[in-house]
Amino acid sequence: MYDEQLGVSEAAQALADRLRARNATVGIVGMGYVGLPLAITCAGAGFKVIGFDINEQRVQRITAGEQVINYLDPAAASEAIAKGQFEVTADFTRLGEPDAIMICVPTPLTANRDPDLSFVEATVASIAAAYRPGQLIVLESTTWPGTTREIVQPALEAKGGVVGQTCFIAFSPEREDPGNHSYSTKTIPKIVGADDAGSLAAAVALYEQIIVQVVPVSSAAAAEAAKLTENIFRAVNIALVNELKVVYDAMGIDVWEVINAAATKPFGFKAFYPGPGLGGHCVPIDPFYLTWKAREVGVETRFIELAGQVNTAMPKHVVDKLGDALNLRFAKALNGSRILVLGLAYKADVDDLRESPSLVLIDLLEARGAVCDYHDPHIPTVPSTREHASLAGRESIALDGATLAGYDAVLVATDHKAVDYALVAEHARLVIDTRNVMERSGIRAAHVTKA
Repeated sequence: MYDEQLGVSEAAQALADRLRARNATVGIVGMGYVGLPLAITCAGAGFKVIGFDINEQRVQRITAGEQVINYLDPAAASEAIAKGQFEVTADFTRLGEPDAIMICVPTPLTANRDPDLSFVEATVASIAAAYRPGQLIVLESTTWPGTTREIVQPALEAKGGVVGQTCFIAFSPEREDPGNHSYSTKTIPKIVGADDAGSLAAAVALYEQIIVQVVPVSSAAAAEAAKLTENIFRAVNIALVNELKVVYDAMGIDVWEVINAAATKPFGFKAFYPGPGLGGHCVPIDPFYLTWKAREVGVETRFIELAGQVNTAMPKHVVDKLGDALNLRFAKALNGSRILVLGLAYKADVDDLRESPSLVLIDLLEARGAVCDYHDPHIPTVPSTREHASLAGRESIALDGATLAGYDAVLVATDHKAVDYALVAEHARLVIDTRNVMERSGIRAAHVTKA
């Protein structure tokens, strides 16, 4: 347990005591891939939880026991609701009720790849409007170092709050990995940072009740930087293997074989694998939050920006590879070809479309005159997205032999386990595999090309 420092106010100590006793109410803003699992975990720990979301339809679906995230058992939320431990609402005037509020809202990029904190700012404004003394506010959304201090703190101070005395703020980065069955919200260690002893004591007291290991750091900015560092580490290493993929392909060398061989070294190497581009809410976006903030303080982040350029170029590389394969095998151009994109989600076995390279691939293929369909067992219909609005409403096609044979090429963009790859290999005229899933499934054939 965190050892409280001298200078912790009586209000902070009282709040920490209520949190440890689990007789406090927890509010979570954003019932998405981060907020909903967190809400269920908090309710399971014995807290009364109020989930807030601006999407009234989503609120109704969760309340009705529907599955809104494909890998998350809806029974967990339903049971907590039935016990009176959990409720979901779109009424943000109720933000004065919780003793502790976690903010789990998106932090995307603008069209110019600058940070878009509009969701955070709107949430903080709603919290400030309903603010009452004694509340703990924890930002979990990934952002640049300084956001908690520069955006959350002034909003509460404008309402008369004195941070560390009558109100408490902290940053604790989310570490969700959608579809990962080895680690859950409860079992992933939680970093917590705050700029005063009282806020840190209260935040640590909260997370110690719901997470197996809490890791306090010296400031909110240190916690914000830790999350960015985690995702920049992935982005840079993925960029490295993506570049190696292009280099080794030009030499006639299989990059997946090379990586698997290198991974047998028991020290000094960590395996990362190439793909058709970066997807998900974190890795493609978070590095640019740091580059933006670094420019503000007059520092260049050339290494990070180069990694971004390499990863962003991967969809075009895949489309070029597909075009070359069509030309070599059938003397056929992309223009007019029928292409089936296999997998729309950004990673295997989830229904998460955020920043998915599959959407970019479809746009690029259609810009070159191809006719595209998709199959994804987890995404029956393409929802509306800000960057790919023209794809909204398209439906996943059924996968059978006759359907596969009707396409000039099948592009494997996501390696869902639910897909019958033997069926694909048997009936597809040409397969472009960006995930090495065919070989991993024991399938080697002349009409299968890696990209």
